[in-house]
Amino acid sequence: MSDTKKKSIKDILNFREAGVLIALIILCAVIGIMNPVFFNARNIIKILRQFSAIGIIAVGGGFVIITGGIDLSVGSFMGFGAVGIAKLISMGVPPIVALIMILAIAGMCGLVSGVIIVKVDLNPFIVTLAMMNIMSGVTYLLSNGIPIAFNNYLNFLGREFMTIPVSIFVMIIIMIIGHIVLSKTEYGRQVYAVGGNAMSARLSGINVDKVKCSVYAMTAVLAALSGVITCANLNSGDVSTGSGYELNVIAACAIGGCSLSGGEGSILGVFIGAAILGVIKNGFVLLMIPASWQTITIGIVIILACTLDRIKHLRSEG
Repeated sequence: MSDTKKKSIKDILNFREAGVLIALIILCAVIGIMNPVFFNARNIIKILRQFSAIGIIAVGGGFVIITGGIDLSVGSFMGFGAVGIAKLISMGVPPIVALIMILAIAGMCGLVSGVIIVKVDLNPFIVTLAMMNIMSGVTYLLSNGIPIAFNNYLNFLGREFMTIPVSIFVMIIIMIIGHIVLSKTEYGRQVYAVGGNAMSARLSGINVDKVKCSVYAMTAVLAALSGVITCANLNSGDVSTGSGYELNVIAACAIGGCSLSGGEGSILGVFIGAAILGVIKNGFVLLMIPASWQTITIGIVIILACTLDRIKHLRSEG
């Protein structure tokens, strides 16, 4: 093998997300061998559609985790987005105005979480857990636990464009924007700096509090948007929308290489992590494995991802 080929292969294997990408390829190959239907074009699109909601939210979740935080409220914000927009439109609010209002309210509530975290110096786990309960309660009050019909021009968000679900396009666009912001802008460098060492970042002139507040607001907006898309797909706003998604978002970020200690991660890794979750769920269906094993498997994968991350940090410190 020539030196040029050896170098190109080495470069491919050395890029940051190589390990998790290889894991995804192996997982796809195994499931595809066990059930060839897996590689059907329609099934691939189905997988992308299934994890698009997680992928959209995980972009914001990645920013939060890279700063050294965590957000347990994303599932509740997703439910709020679904029920909130359906409720506003049922009250006669124009759909586009309702969309702007829901995203703005979600952003402000996410900002409140960030402000409490940085100003009161409370643990993000506690603050976002409390916000999760608050938003769940608000969502239930808006709907009384009854699904609200959703039928207007925003339903296109849950439909297909040229046989491809619009939600996939939305996810890809948000992923690209997130990647550019995180890897190519000053703000992105600040996010990494805050997660790497908040004290050093502050001494270097970075407004640490502003950066932390912004990532929680961003994540809340993306979660609400994901809820709106889900509502458009189901033609109704349901209070159960987003239930358990906080686990999936954290899993996608952890599997994709976002260090829970902060300072490390990428949007490409987050996308691959979300894809792995989608492939696992789809594979379990194709192989007729009981759904309860999906949750167990995801939990095990999270533990493995966090353990590997911890080992890597211990080695770097040693």
